[in-house]
Amino acid sequence: MKSILSVILSSLLLASCGQERHADGGPKDITAMKKPHKAVVYQVFTRLFGNTQTTNKPWGTLEENGVGKFADFTPEALRAIRDLGVTHIWYTGVPHHALVTDYSDYGISPDDPDVIKGRAGSPYAVKDYYNVNPDLATDPANRLEEFRALVRRTHKAGMQVIIDIVPNHVARNYEGATTPEGSQPFGADDDTSVAYRPDNDFYYIPGEAFRVPEWRDGYQPLGGQPHPLADGRYEEDPARWTGNGSRLAQPDMNDWYETIKVNYGVSPDGAYAFDTLPGEYAERDVAAHQAFWEGREVPPSWQKFRDIALFWIGLGVDGFRYDMAEMVPVEFWSYLNSGIKAANPEAFLMAEVYNPGLYREYIHKGKMDYLYDKVELYDSLKHIMKGYGWTDHIPVVLRGQTDIEHHLLHFLENHDEQRIASPEFAGDARLGMPAMVVSATLTTSPTMVYFGQEVGEPGAEDAGFGKPSRTSIFDYIGVPHHQRWMNGGAFDGGASTDSEKALRDFYSRLLNFTVGSRALMGAYADIHYYNKEHTPGYDHRVYSFVRWEGSDRLVIVSNFEKDRSYAFDLRLPGELIREWGLSDGTYPLQEMLYGNKSSQLKVAGAAGTVALELDPLESLILRLPE
Repeated sequence: MKSILSVILSSLLLASCGQERHADGGPKDITAMKKPHKAVVYQVFTRLFGNTQTTNKPWGTLEENGVGKFADFTPEALRAIRDLGVTHIWYTGVPHHALVTDYSDYGISPDDPDVIKGRAGSPYAVKDYYNVNPDLATDPANRLEEFRALVRRTHKAGMQVIIDIVPNHVARNYEGATTPEGSQPFGADDDTSVAYRPDNDFYYIPGEAFRVPEWRDGYQPLGGQPHPLADGRYEEDPARWTGNGSRLAQPDMNDWYETIKVNYGVSPDGAYAFDTLPGEYAERDVAAHQAFWEGREVPPSWQKFRDIALFWIGLGVDGFRYDMAEMVPVEFWSYLNSGIKAANPEAFLMAEVYNPGLYREYIHKGKMDYLYDKVELYDSLKHIMKGYGWTDHIPVVLRGQTDIEHHLLHFLENHDEQRIASPEFAGDARLGMPAMVVSATLTTSPTMVYFGQEVGEPGAEDAGFGKPSRTSIFDYIGVPHHQRWMNGGAFDGGASTDSEKALRDFYSRLLNFTVGSRALMGAYADIHYYNKEHTPGYDHRVYSFVRWEGSDRLVIVSNFEKDRSYAFDLRLPGELIREWGLSDGTYPLQEMLYGNKSSQLKVAGAAGTVALELDPLESLILRLPE
């Protein structure tokens, strides 16, 4: 029987070839062929990034709590982000969404707090897909040109631009006020007398008017502060289905009541009003997918979203992050993504899909480049960071992802997840350091970092609608640890604490190494189980693996214990020594993060050992010189 290592070696050696293959050995199309180096996505909540005000009053107004602008992403700010090791910036919350602040002087209709979450509004309740959030502009009348200037600055700084597209739902009060001539906003041509028609953009509840949710547990819009439109009413007759699928005219307060669900030609009983993709299209390239849809009739919502995506591509946007993609039929993604790739073959397309059973469908048929690896790797690492998870589970996760590992984007924080430093998660940002090394070096997939993560932001503010542990995406709020790094616009960490500076230095060292490493785009083999079996003093709070591409070879070891050091002779099994072509002898190992620990690989009798000492929460990336 083959050893576990042999099985993993034989299955993952293909990764170093740069092309996935079928079981019969033939080449297989993949949406995003592996690049020479890893990508690093830096998610910024655009409204919060440049805000320097520190009032942080719950439910505070823009004037009280402040707001960041496109202009805050100065060349100095962008250079500092690039120096962190970032290749792509995801500017979260760019499309114009519903918000309470009054911009009627700029010809923008007011929004009703009864169907808005927070005072600043949810970025996932888009009101106009052809414009940007007026909060983000120095001059709201010139807001789209200010965004274009941001795109140009980002490109000049050497990074690419990603923004959100939210396909499943739009704001309850969607208007599309700046929709180009010749196009129609969502819902403009709907027949509202019927619950469903294939060519309607929304679903309706004929004969019933919308009713604002019944608030409970002390909640009131705006925290109960007075507002002329906060009267418990919102005019919508007939009512429309809510974004999360609720078919009630009065959705629950925990529903996505601020949004309405988009109709993709799927009837209430689940029947499709569009052609389904034959199974073999999972193996065909984007050109074949585009040809499949050419001349076929599709629902008008599909066409509208494709026009929207191509509009932003035309403004210089390099890619999209798709919200809740699994709530939309995979055929739509084939249609949309093949159209985007025809306009920009290098577009970077990533999406939320939380059901692992759908991963391959949305990658191969839907032509997604990258999906969140949330419920498998992220959740496993979270449990380990919290102290009760075992590193033994990591290779189990990878074994089930061998064929799609490149497409599963890794992260430890984003706007939906708790901050590592929050008491509700780990309570100490340093506990994320070994997990970050593993997350960033384990596979060929991109790595994502959420702004403030690199300085240990705990998300402690009671912002209003948004509650502590997650930095609020609904409120005007300052982000204290991040603000200290901003240092009044110098973006140099001059006001950061020593611990914040040390953490950012760690992230910078790690991410810059990953984007320059050839080995991290090659093969992987687990040596964890081998060492658990053969190495005294090695246990389930340590994790080890190897990565290589040709003669560029890495040994990576992480200690997840915060109060315990380890000392052991890490073992490299014979299969790996033979794969690397090493003969008996001693080989120096260069430590790539800090360069402060020298090591040697000793090979004798076709097996290798490395004498290691690991401090608490320490990781070593050891490179065997070519």
